[in-house]
Amino acid sequence: VFTGNSNADGVVHHKLLHSMKARFLRFIPLKWNAGGRIGLRVEVFGCSYKSDIADFDGRSSLLYRFNQKLMSTFKDVVSLKFKSMQGDGVLFHGEGQRGDYITLELQKGKLSLHLNLGDSNLHFSNSHTSVTLGSLLDDQHWHSVLIERFNKQVNFTVDKYTQHFRTKGDSDHLDIDYELSFGGIPVPGKPGTFQRKNFHGCIENLYYNGVNIIDLAKRRKPQIYTVGNVTFSCSEPQIVPITFVSTSRSYLLLPGTAQIDGLSVSFQFRTWNKDGLLLFTELSENSGHLLVYLHGGRLTLLIQKETENPVEITEGTNLHDGLWHSVNINARRHRITLTLDNNAATASHATTVSRIYSGNSYYFGGCPDNFTDSQCLNPITAFQGCMRLIFIDNQPKDLILVQQGSLGNFSDLHIDLCGIKDRCLPNYCEHGGKCSQSWTTFYCDCNNTGYMGATCHNSVYEQSCEAYRHQGKTSGFFYIDSDGSGPLGPLRVFCNITEDKIWTEVQHNSTGLTRVQGAGPEKPYTMSFNYDSSAEQLEALTNSAEYCEQEAAYHCRKSRLLNTPNGMPFAWWVGRANEKHLYWGGSLPGIQQCACGLEESCLDMRYFCNCDADREEWTNDTGFLAFKDHLPVTQIVITDTNRSNSEAAWKIGPLRCYGDRQFWNAASFNTEASYLHFPTLHAEVSVDISFFFKTATVSGVFLENLGLKDFIRIEISSPKEITFSIDVGNGPTEATVQSPTALNDNQWHYVRAERNLKQTSLQVDSLPRKVLEAPAEGHFRLQLNSQLFVGGTASRQKGFLGCIRSLHLNGQKLDLEERAKMTPGVKPGCPGHCSSYGNLCHNGGKCVEKYNGYFCDCTNSAYEGPFCKDEVSALFEAGTSVTYTFQEPYPVTKNASTSSSAIYVDAVVSKENIAFSFLTAHAPSLLLYINTYFHEYLAVILSKNGSLQVRYKLSKDGLLIFTIDSGNFANRELHHLKINREGRELVIQV
Repeated sequence: VFTGNSNADGVVHHKLLHSMKARFLRFIPLKWNAGGRIGLRVEVFGCSYKSDIADFDGRSSLLYRFNQKLMSTFKDVVSLKFKSMQGDGVLFHGEGQRGDYITLELQKGKLSLHLNLGDSNLHFSNSHTSVTLGSLLDDQHWHSVLIERFNKQVNFTVDKYTQHFRTKGDSDHLDIDYELSFGGIPVPGKPGTFQRKNFHGCIENLYYNGVNIIDLAKRRKPQIYTVGNVTFSCSEPQIVPITFVSTSRSYLLLPGTAQIDGLSVSFQFRTWNKDGLLLFTELSENSGHLLVYLHGGRLTLLIQKETENPVEITEGTNLHDGLWHSVNINARRHRITLTLDNNAATASHATTVSRIYSGNSYYFGGCPDNFTDSQCLNPITAFQGCMRLIFIDNQPKDLILVQQGSLGNFSDLHIDLCGIKDRCLPNYCEHGGKCSQSWTTFYCDCNNTGYMGATCHNSVYEQSCEAYRHQGKTSGFFYIDSDGSGPLGPLRVFCNITEDKIWTEVQHNSTGLTRVQGAGPEKPYTMSFNYDSSAEQLEALTNSAEYCEQEAAYHCRKSRLLNTPNGMPFAWWVGRANEKHLYWGGSLPGIQQCACGLEESCLDMRYFCNCDADREEWTNDTGFLAFKDHLPVTQIVITDTNRSNSEAAWKIGPLRCYGDRQFWNAASFNTEASYLHFPTLHAEVSVDISFFFKTATVSGVFLENLGLKDFIRIEISSPKEITFSIDVGNGPTEATVQSPTALNDNQWHYVRAERNLKQTSLQVDSLPRKVLEAPAEGHFRLQLNSQLFVGGTASRQKGFLGCIRSLHLNGQKLDLEERAKMTPGVKPGCPGHCSSYGNLCHNGGKCVEKYNGYFCDCTNSAYEGPFCKDEVSALFEAGTSVTYTFQEPYPVTKNASTSSSAIYVDAVVSKENIAFSFLTAHAPSLLLYINTYFHEYLAVILSKNGSLQVRYKLSKDGLLIFTIDSGNFANRELHHLKINREGRELVIQV
């Protein structure tokens, strides 16, 4: 804020600390002198600035002729500023006979650089490179361009956006013949004709490799040849655009000349919206209404009259592409013509019953909202966008007069400004999401990216097989995304979820046994492995696992492997980071041995590998490569199968890993003053944070990071509330999720918070997600500068008591356990997983605690698998059976008095629960027989007719037979049987 003068003629100076480059200066008076009249006088002093300008009229160009026939460069620097009225036009071009060329041209308001460093000996090589930058560059404002090339490396900058790229092909030189042309590409031998559309606008300070081209042209130097009319001051006609700002209230009313026979209206518009009213007028002499509107990106002209059928013309597609489009409407008598983009060849015509007379009032962009009578109709939404060059009855309308109030009427317009923005530049859709936009916001299409959310930030897939197991999934192929929302894409793996250890397997292109013959040191055999993934993806997978292995097998006959104990190896493998390794499966890094060498069990004790004994008969060296920093195996090289009778066969298994080091990575916060700190969170435009917590406390801060004004915080604010607060400079935003039950129940709960340019969201367990829409304008970069606090806070007294586990920030894993080891008041790990996850062990399985997780013990269950959900079943051939011998619950000795054990039997009510399923076609057959030391028994039998019999022989009774004959149970269908007996009460259910 600058203070001004307080009297009529005093002068107040303000000097800025640094010089600034700006397109506009806008002065915003905040306060007037209360006693005086309103008035403002301002002077601005600029810095000295050198400017050489050339004005191209769309039919002219400058040619820069070289001193020699051919200019061959390996380094080029081109810089210029331009302002253009048109979306297309060539800024400069040079080419050579070998096929080299360089072209900079405007195409649909974007700037394209085309480069080809030709290869004369390779006519078919595709060395053409094209890069496009910028958008809406035909906005009559100055834009700066810088092109820097060194060999194949190119930096291309437009305004503040830079793209770095490498050219295709093998050549490093750009060979250009004779000349470079600026402003167009003249056709040799045909003066005044050009190959492509010329540039129409102004270019300032144009330098090519240090040569000031415009200065040479001004001084009429012989190197410069001028084609057409180039002037050296910028004489752009001042076209006044207007912006329709509001979706409901914006309109422009201009008068016409009523009752002229016929009608003529033309204008240009640009917008990102698919729908909107462009023009409405009531035709005089009662000849109906005329409407022109956009619908679905197409232009529709409609003439409605109550007594006649409506006349409709539709033109164009995708007219909401942000480019200027011109519309011409001409009517004479009964015939009306609609021309789009001045293309007379595709103009559409229609005929009306009544004659058409021009209207009195023309409404552009919408209708006033206070109209009660039918003078303005809008069947569609109001127009949001820009218009310019409005002509009515062939007369241009001066929009500055509208602004001054002396012509027509308007509401919610910006006059002398086209306020269009390209919200897809830069593209904030992540992971290859496609950006589209309307006037006020952008949208991301995440189809086929593997990501989801408003900006395609979140992975559709889990981060590990451990997480899939947790969802109760069984073995199968899955996609895992090791770094979540990070840059690495998803990877297809096989999750083997059959036992306590969850194995993740990645196959490669050659997992079978492969024979090798005829390979020697001069002509080695090499095989490279392709895992259908990038090295970074595999590295992330192995880094996050507890253990990884790959089986390596070498079967040999007169083929040596490592040439131990001292010699150059005859075979080796290449692992991660392209490193060569000289140890084999079952051995350790740095020791040139096989498994048998470590175990001292080789065929010939003088060698450290079985194959190195060089025997005539087949033998092998097989084991697991398990140093995970070296995995996966990317190549194998074999060089000793070229002697007579020499042969080998090798096999490298898939990459297998188990354990997710992050899923159970936890820390326990034992005092409210204790916390862990990590480096500052850098997540300017999007951030996602996820973790599990368990606590018994009423409130506390899980995580906090502060900036000067910005901050981010997640906390449990009351026993049933989690709050995510964030401020990016527009004031704090709070997303709160309320749970119907208390969250401080010492059970694990999941929290996921996310913020991007479109929304702020919070998810707790499987409760409904809380989503807050972000404002379309205002600050959007989150700028933090302090440390990230976990389990504590810098801004308040009260931290967090309890456990936090599996903390991820933008897909990055934070190692809580490692930090906790060095921090007082915080312990690594967190006990008590069964209280939260015990219910995942089914059918009598028992949850058993581990330090990092839990497992289901299925010993006392008729089911198996990681969650005791897989049935244990058996197939019995005729005449086969399985017998179990149970331990008696107390020692029964032959000489013990039966009375003592009888007392024991009577003290406990005898009971049994039996359940099984069966399927058979054979009757009669015995399904189950149980007997005791006291000659009691129970038998389940299928009798001849297929009915089911349960026979009991209890010590106090005789034989009891219960028959269920509701059908034939030997009918090849699965039947379920339950027998429950308690004392003398028996329930049989089939």
